[in-house]
Amino acid sequence: MLAHATAWLLLLSLSLQAAEGWTRFGPKPGGKSKIRIEGTSTIHDWQVESSLVGGTLEVGPNFPKNQGEVQPGKLDVRAEVFVPVSSLKSIKKDGTPYSTAMDDIMHEKLLKTQHPRIVYRLQELTLKGSGGAAGTYNAEAVGDLVVAGVTNRITMPVQVQVHPDNHLLISGEVGLKMTDFKIDPPAPKVALGLIKTGDEVKVLFQWEVFPR
Repeated sequence: MLAHATAWLLLLSLSLQAAEGWTRFGPKPGGKSKIRIEGTSTIHDWQVESSLVGGTLEVGPNFPKNQGEVQPGKLDVRAEVFVPVSSLKSIKKDGTPYSTAMDDIMHEKLLKTQHPRIVYRLQELTLKGSGGAAGTYNAEAVGDLVVAGVTNRITMPVQVQVHPDNHLLISGEVGLKMTDFKIDPPAPKVALGLIKTGDEVKVLFQWEVFPR
């Protein structure tokens, strides 16, 4: 019994030591978080948006906190981000709502009922250098993106802004193909299939997170 208790205390001590120096972040309601998906069709370009970007981010001791700490290399970071499929809405270029019919088609293609969230799990974040402005850094992110139940590993450039109050704004963009996630580009039946959507889309995002 004593040996088991000693082993348990040792594991607990190691776990606490591993957690030292790590900071946990999360979004706040009403923040600047946003994801935007832009695509094309045979009649016009289209865009959908959501301001509901949830999840958690944890950064380790080697995460840069000011402009003088830029040292290119892999950072100790853990993150999982999600967007509810139902929160994605089509909009016009001026930001006003576009079409609930398009929303329904999009949600159906994304298998909203079976897979209600789009999920991104960060696997690796490599700091490349300063972004020019104080507290801004360029990095490369490698992670697993899960859309409609299909997982693809993607690599994309991101920019990290460290604000004076220590909250972070992470932004970037990446090109994707619907068919890579086994999604057939929509061709609405109401138009007899004459309106066709392009396979390639561009995803733009910014994620604002605060220390917890």
